Amino acid sequence: MSFCLSAYLFTKQIVSVLEANQNFSRVARKAEQLGSVIIFKGNKPKYKLIDLEQDTEIEMTADEKIDFVAARILEKYRKAFEELAKS
Repeated sequence: MSFCLSAYLFTKQIVSVLEANQNFSRVARKAEQLGSVIIFKGNKPKYKLIDLEQDTEIEMTADEKIDFVAARILEKYRKAFEELAKS
């Protein structure tokens, strides 16, 4: 897997996988502020956390965003919805 990093990757955008695991909400806020965060594993860029609303590589319509969130909620609470459907 190759990574194409912008020539303008700022050190603020780099976090370790350990930091991302231990402080995900802080890293997510950083991605929201900066647009993206690169997560390094073994001193190499491994993952890119992006703010979908800011990222130009992934453009989603408002309906697609709603579908994305709805699918996530449905999956998370599927058992509760299935129980409610039995009533």
